[in-house]
Amino acid sequence: MVGSGLVVVDKPAGLTSHDVVARIRRLAGTRRVGHAGTLDPLATGVLVVGVERATRLLTYLVGAEKEYLATMRLGVTTVTDDAEGEVLARQDAGDLTDAAVDAGVSALTGDIDQVPSSVSAVKVNGQRAYARVRAGEAVELGARPVTVAEFEVLARRDGADAGVPVVDLDVRVVCSSGTYVRALARDLGAGLGVGGSLTALRRTRVGPYGLVQARTLEQLEQDLVLLPLAEAARLAFPARELSDGEARRLAHGVRLPAIGLGPSPAAAFAPDGSLVAVITEEGPLARPLVVLTG
Repeated sequence: MVGSGLVVVDKPAGLTSHDVVARIRRLAGTRRVGHAGTLDPLATGVLVVGVERATRLLTYLVGAEKEYLATMRLGVTTVTDDAEGEVLARQDAGDLTDAAVDAGVSALTGDIDQVPSSVSAVKVNGQRAYARVRAGEAVELGARPVTVAEFEVLARRDGADAGVPVVDLDVRVVCSSGTYVRALARDLGAGLGVGGSLTALRRTRVGPYGLVQARTLEQLEQDLVLLPLAEAARLAFPARELSDGEARRLAHGVRLPAIGLGPSPAAAFAPDGSLVAVITEEGPLARPLVVLTG
């Protein structure tokens, strides 16, 4: 077994997140492996995987901000809102102006209410929405608030799909956890009156973990590189440096005086640099959310 830490994987297309976890379990020699935020088989890029004690950090990383590079096709609507689904309609998008596209993008930037794709992993009465859709059910999901901090068009290409003029947009999206880029493509196309879907998606960042730290499965087969717990936590959370006495007390679940970090998760470190716990401050006291020492 290789110890505890995070593995930042550059997931290839065609594999599920569960497939990647299974591969890391084999390489690490342990079943105690999990991931922080699903990537569809269509998507590539950053998948944060926890090994051993690092799995206990994942709960506090799932909600991290995400960044994506994507290609959206305006003029094509599909069942799944992406290129893997059956085409429902093709509409001529050749007359779309850059100004109209920019206005549509602007309308989907900031705090918005988004209806997830019907083939998302959202649970409906205890079952994933995509499972219900694939079983032939009609699934309608409610809108939920999300934040699209940045929605930027990087390039435009005019072309055709089955002879119908379409517009492909290469975009960059920075968004809150729970935002569906497929749904952004769908809603952008709907707002422009031509329909839209996603043809490519690459996640470039989860919180502080990006492609710089990421390794392909082939690279990990050769050398399973773990980001140590303490280093991973320093990247992701505000830090509190503890005295020896504070570290001992916190490791035993004892609350400490707050120092003004607030209620968001923070990482508490012993004098030797090791990670003791993830903490939160409630009024005058700081309490451990999870103890990671030992």
